[in-house]
Amino acid sequence: MVPRSASRRAGEPIIGAHRLRHTAATEILAGGGSLAEVAQILRHHCESTTALYAKVDRAALDLVLRPWPGEQR
Repeated sequence: MVPRSASRRAGEPIIGAHRLRHTAATEILAGGGSLAEVAQILRHHCESTTALYAKVDRAALDLVLRPWPGEQR
């Protein structure tokens, strides 16, 4: 409720905790941070939970994506 209340008081569009955490995770990854760092900051116990945030950054994923066997890039 804190992000929602703060955005209301500031006269900004309502921003929930999920959006705030998602934005922070995406920005950390875009800035070169690792999935392990994001997991630590968001206090995730499992990196697979944190990996959900990485799937939206297609440009970053392209750097680590392996081509399908037989596919040319």
